[in-house]
Amino acid sequence: MSESVVNYDTVSKNARKKKRFKRSTIYLILLVFTIINAYPIFWMIMNSFKTGQEFSFDPFGLPDDWVFVNYVEAWVTANIGSYFLNSLFVGIVALFICILVGALASYFLSRFQFKGRNLLYGFFVVGLLVPIHATLVPMFILMQKLGFINTHLALIFPYVAFNLPITIFLLTSFMGSFPKEIEESAIMDGCGPFRIFWSIILPMSRPALATAVILNFINNWNEFSFALVLINDDALSTLPLGLANFAGQYSTNYTAQMAGLTMVLIPTILFYLVMEKQIVNGMTQGAVKG
Repeated sequence: MSESVVNYDTVSKNARKKKRFKRSTIYLILLVFTIINAYPIFWMIMNSFKTGQEFSFDPFGLPDDWVFVNYVEAWVTANIGSYFLNSLFVGIVALFICILVGALASYFLSRFQFKGRNLLYGFFVVGLLVPIHATLVPMFILMQKLGFINTHLALIFPYVAFNLPITIFLLTSFMGSFPKEIEESAIMDGCGPFRIFWSIILPMSRPALATAVILNFINNWNEFSFALVLINDDALSTLPLGLANFAGQYSTNYTAQMAGLTMVLIPTILFYLVMEKQIVNGMTQGAVKG
């Protein structure tokens, strides 16, 4: 009897040791992964406070004197005040249209059965495979014929088009996981399809919506290629174009550029931190269920 108890205790201790070792290994891997991803941001912020000469001599050390004039120069050179408003306007309008259209399309694709449903869903999913840069020339010709060159619409339409596939993919998977009994109860209470969508399905889809919102926002905020090709008017330029002003023909002001990048990065980080919980829920539930 005592031997079996001793053996059980030994096995239990070994199991706990293995569990602790496995947990410690996972934490160590996650820590290393975090450092690898966070260090470039830290390096950028650290060098934004250096002079150009100090950055040339020691790009990896801490600044001797914290120089804040780089941020003033970045604000003026990149015209961040004006470009910030342009990026914000284009990004939010495209985001609103994409989420609205994507949510409606996802609702009908996930909750209704009709002929050609799978073909239509496959059409949107294939859009995930289309490389953006391969469409620059056709997009320029199309926008030129429509008369949208050097207007906000020249950016809003492509942003909506290229963000719709991932938005519909996420929302369709998430909405498809809801039980049919929810809609049956709502129909019994006299609700129509759009009332069910607006009052029941949409509120229940908040985690997936948050994920789609942050992905749309980041894509719109950081987009450079379409803005470079379709916008030639400096008054309508977006932030990525403004940051390109630091690169001259023969030299680049790296410290001011890093200061500008730091200021541009702040809204994205804040937006992500506010919606972090919903984003994680949306990615885990929406991607697995359905």
